[in-house]
Amino acid sequence: MVFLTLSCWIRSRGPDRYWKVQEVLKHARHFRGRKNRCYSLAVLAVRRAFVYATKARKLKKRNMRTLWISRIAAATREHGMKYPALMHNLTKSSVQLNRRVISDLAITEPRSFLSLAKLARARQQEGFRAALGDGKEPSGVLSRVVMLQ
Repeated sequence: MVFLTLSCWIRSRGPDRYWKVQEVLKHARHFRGRKNRCYSLAVLAVRRAFVYATKARKLKKRNMRTLWISRIAAATREHGMKYPALMHNLTKSSVQLNRRVISDLAITEPRSFLSLAKLARARQQEGFRAALGDGKEPSGVLSRVVMLQ
């Protein structure tokens, strides 16, 4: 179809309002009552739902972090340590794993998590010996961490 003038092209765009209404109602299909049929009610409900969805994305991140921490804490207590001590000593040992990965290791690969817990405990014991000041330089790979800046 060839349009010779701009006015013909504008008239032939079709019912734009219909598609706008359908877009809003598509998002409101699962709502109860008249909110899924009446456009004016659907607009308000969809807008509110989008606001809640935006807020929920932050809450989801917060809840997942809390879940990961509780899982790590439970697995850490099985090995006789506490969560803050584990995380602190893993950081001191330059283990750069985030809480999500450590939580997955605690659930799916208990032996790998056990080795992380042993590494953290060795770092903790090394710190205790250094704090007591027995006069000897601590031996082992844990005190030989190179920090790049």
